[in-house]
Amino acid sequence: MAIVHKIGRRKTSVARIYLQEGKGEIYINGRELKEYFTTGVLQYKVEQPFLITGNKGKYNVDVKVFGGGVTGQAEAIRLAISRALCDVDSEFRGQLKPEGLLTRDPRMVERKKYGQKKARKKFQFSKR
Repeated sequence: MAIVHKIGRRKTSVARIYLQEGKGEIYINGRELKEYFTTGVLQYKVEQPFLITGNKGKYNVDVKVFGGGVTGQAEAIRLAISRALCDVDSEFRGQLKPEGLLTRDPRMVERKKYGQKKARKKFQFSKR
């Protein structure tokens, strides 16, 4: 099997992954998964596509991720891994699609408007 390259995005995070057959090692920016994402929730998010398809420990993943926060990065990696697994075997699509792992989350931070304190919050109004 050749190396599969896919991209996943979430908010301002961009994750490029390289998936190949192996022992299940996941390296993110040169560090191991448990070292990069210290909480169990974020580790689960990254491994979720493998758990759903039953492929935990079968593929090595090398990830380059930048931008955003830790949750956005974890979800960007999850989307990229899901896309790569569908490229490896099209039958995985039927398992991943109902879980919502192949949908790019379009929600972004709303921009700040001029004359206002934030995107929606206004400056304090003084009647007198």
